[in-house]
Amino acid sequence: MQQKIIALPKLDNLTPTMESTALKLMEEAGELAQAIGKLRGLSGEEVQVDHNAVLAAITRELLDVAQTAVSLMFVLEDQYGVDIQQALEEHINKLRAKRYLK
Repeated sequence: MQQKIIALPKLDNLTPTMESTALKLMEEAGELAQAIGKLRGLSGEEVQVDHNAVLAAITRELLDVAQTAVSLMFVLEDQYGVDIQQALEEHINKLRAKRYLK
């Protein structure tokens, strides 16, 4: 199984809640969708964009989504006692059961 492993920090200058972090995650996902839309010209507007600049923006937005998702994991662990490692193992087993993984 090929993996992409990244380590993102716990943000220590915020007091996130599950709700505020979930809303932030949706905001960041929207910004990612907007960046992809620009690359694909989905706005309907005739826009000339630098391909590499748009790919850089997509990458930045993707990492913002990942950071916010990791932040929500910390919230679930710290405030609700969720075992993210156990949940990750269950998630991978689910992917195997659905045959998304060999």
